[in-house]
Amino acid sequence: MKIVVQVRLMPDAVQAPALSATLHAANEAANWLSAEAHARGEKDRTRKALQGFAYAALKERGLSAQPALHVLRKVADAYTTLRASVRAGNLGKPGSKRRVKAESKPVQFRPDAAQPYDDRCLSWQYDAGTVSVWTTAGRLPGVRFACSEQARKMLIEHRKGESDLVHRDGAWFLIATCEIPEAEQYEPDGFVGVDLGIVSIATVSTGYRAAGRGLNRHRKRQRDLRKKLQAKGTKSARRRLKKRSRKEHRHAANVNHIISKKIVTEAERTSHGIALEDLGGIRQRVRLRKPQRVTLHSWAFAQLGSFLEYKARRAGVPLVYVDPAYTSQQCSECHHVEEKNRVDQARFVCRNCGVVAHADRNASRNIAHRGEAVWIAGRESRVPVTP
Repeated sequence: MKIVVQVRLMPDAVQAPALSATLHAANEAANWLSAEAHARGEKDRTRKALQGFAYAALKERGLSAQPALHVLRKVADAYTTLRASVRAGNLGKPGSKRRVKAESKPVQFRPDAAQPYDDRCLSWQYDAGTVSVWTTAGRLPGVRFACSEQARKMLIEHRKGESDLVHRDGAWFLIATCEIPEAEQYEPDGFVGVDLGIVSIATVSTGYRAAGRGLNRHRKRQRDLRKKLQAKGTKSARRRLKKRSRKEHRHAANVNHIISKKIVTEAERTSHGIALEDLGGIRQRVRLRKPQRVTLHSWAFAQLGSFLEYKARRAGVPLVYVDPAYTSQQCSECHHVEEKNRVDQARFVCRNCGVVAHADRNASRNIAHRGEAVWIAGRESRVPVTP
């Protein structure tokens, strides 16, 4: 299983300009290659396509062998991602303005876009807390980095593959890839269902409920503050906006980490599996009034799902996805489905058997039942073969 570890680089007054010049040179070369690839219609990283005509030219632009290959790969991957988005319909139907705009011009890279490094261009000195990194001005030794002891231990034991050099908001980072072995998955003694929502971020069938009021209040405060600063438009307001950028995202990610850790820990302690709703494409399916759209599109349910998934894999906890259809209208006791069962946002009253329950708790129990059915359906049959 792959996990990324982010460490903070602390270059001195001589090292920082060299790193900045390297990023600018790599991304300038990537933009040139992207324009050439778009004009020629050759967007595959092979000797007969991009590498065949661009490798020597990239080296003439100040890149050594490995960084030139990384630039080739970065451009090819960008066009692969674009083609995948077009095929998936993410850019609209054929002939739509958004799709025509995306396909009619080459992919562009920011001057400070991340640049990948492999072990030939980057070496780690964990005891000294430094890295040696390639730049256009030559090898740059002794660049200090800082991280937690847990992150340092993970880097020493599991770091493998490439690391990305990132310059963000005036700070330098290295994002390293770690290959962590997955724990052996156990046979679950039942499943806990997790109902994701906006009023309640996560409601678990065991009784745990993560209320979303605090996070929603924080998001509203951030939106109101951004609106005021944007309306003011002064230099200090723009500086304040830049300083506060991504603060809401970091806060939401921290909340999701806490919630997912609690759910996985409880499932592991009770030897249960986790059942999640498959909410892929919900933003395209749901139709809401304009005031509600901001709330829906700032809902980080996909991030919470990904956190639950990788934490469950690390702990060996089985995790399955189930169909979310009618989980809020179905009674978890008699399984009767009716739209009128959902009285309001928080209350569920079954019209068939009379069960009264919290709507999200009832939905989480339905998800748990479906998780057991999915798990059983996916197992190999243990019935003896008829002689």
